Amino acid sequence: MTAVMEKPAVSGTPAEPGGSRKAVFALALFESRRLLTRIPVLVAFAVYVAWTVWRSGKAWGDYPALQDADRATQGAPMLIGLAVLLSVNNAALRSHRHGTEQFLTVLVLPRWRRTAAHALSVLAPALLTAVCVAGQFGREALRPGAIGHGSVGELLVGPLTVLLFGLAGLLMAGLVRSAVAAPLLMVLFLFVFLFFSGLDYGASLWLLPVVEDATSNTLPSDLLGRPAAWHALYLAGLALSLGLLALIVAGGRKPAVFAGVAGALAMTLVGGLAQSEGDSPELVKARERASVHPEQVQSCVRRDGSTYCAFPEWEPRVGDWARVVDGVRSLAGGGAHEQDLVVRQRVEARYGLSGDAALESLKRPHEVTVGTQWGGNRVPEFSAAVAGVLIAGDEKAATSICDGRIVPLMWLAVGWESDPLDALRRVRLNDTVTGSDSVLQPTDGLYMTEAQTEVLRALLDLPRAEAGARVKDRWAELIAPKITAARAAGLLGLPAPEGEDKCL
Repeated sequence: MTAVMEKPAVSGTPAEPGGSRKAVFALALFESRRLLTRIPVLVAFAVYVAWTVWRSGKAWGDYPALQDADRATQGAPMLIGLAVLLSVNNAALRSHRHGTEQFLTVLVLPRWRRTAAHALSVLAPALLTAVCVAGQFGREALRPGAIGHGSVGELLVGPLTVLLFGLAGLLMAGLVRSAVAAPLLMVLFLFVFLFFSGLDYGASLWLLPVVEDATSNTLPSDLLGRPAAWHALYLAGLALSLGLLALIVAGGRKPAVFAGVAGALAMTLVGGLAQSEGDSPELVKARERASVHPEQVQSCVRRDGSTYCAFPEWEPRVGDWARVVDGVRSLAGGGAHEQDLVVRQRVEARYGLSGDAALESLKRPHEVTVGTQWGGNRVPEFSAAVAGVLIAGDEKAATSICDGRIVPLMWLAVGWESDPLDALRRVRLNDTVTGSDSVLQPTDGLYMTEAQTEVLRALLDLPRAEAGARVKDRWAELIAPKITAARAAGLLGLPAPEGEDKCL
């Protein structure tokens, strides 16, 4: 009887200085190409690019605020990250799945070095994501109406999320040698993100890869208070920790690897603690000052007799505001035609990006509020505010108008536009041009009755010059308090309205 002893397979490749490292990089390059051509990754990038192109220009129109545009690059890369997680996990389990692990032991690379190659391959989709993020943000930054400042820390979140998810899939392949583990991990990530992102857990929310603020509020970039740089450090440290732990699980128990884990965990800890400190007292005071006393941090310029006061980042937008004011005043009669106004930019920053508190109407004479967003519906909303102040004298009095003065007010607001009917639709809450509806403004809104809408529509049907002449000829009577819609129609030589003329 003969006993046969199996010797462990030994690499038949002679060792040479740096040979293992060269082989790791060669394998990493091969796995990178395979990873980028995997169906889930290709589909994820295609969806990301298609979504970005479709959404481009819809969120901010031609007037993006770059401190909002940088955060908008963070959500879509999560889809790529999930695809990379699945694909990297599948690639790392390839030898186990096909039963070829024992044959790979004759190669120059032990398992932990092959794991290192898979870890390096994750850099390829992460870098490609960085290119997509740069293109998405760069397109907004190059728009002529762009204002504000982006953050490098915010822009790094997308690529780091892809890196983090990919290395999580690699670690899972070392811990659980099953193809089912990665899909389950994807479901867990989605559940955690969707559940916790919808709740307000304060600083602990920053433990998630992407922290979104469900708000339409645009703040000056120095008042955001988002620890973007620390969060990027936290994500980088966490991703590096997962990658090095995957090497240890695969057998790479080298002093340098353990030292790397210690350094990566220190990065994660420093970033995690720094991002959880909350708002500093200086930031709280700055937000208070910008909200309550904006004049202390704004600069003002004079244009055609009116004064425009804006936060520093919005100074290039003064010309757009002035064109609206000039258009509204050109249709006004009496003293309103030459009335000087103060246009004051205002923002509610005391609650940061988590708050959407409405701005209170001003009581100061001839002062109009303009917000931090512009373009789209914001233009007729500001126009309506200017018209209200020209007729009532101040914003507080204008928002209480409930009579036939709404007709000349809305004529001033939309009559100067190239498409007045479309402007009327965009400034009303329910996008209507018939019946009763609310009118939006930067502060409190107005209300139009069905009868007032009928009279305004009849006025807009006239040639602009003729309609403007009728309004100016009867200006003093049209802006008299308690005038009815029927009386306004009679003064303008229009048919009497048939609809209801009662305010809410």
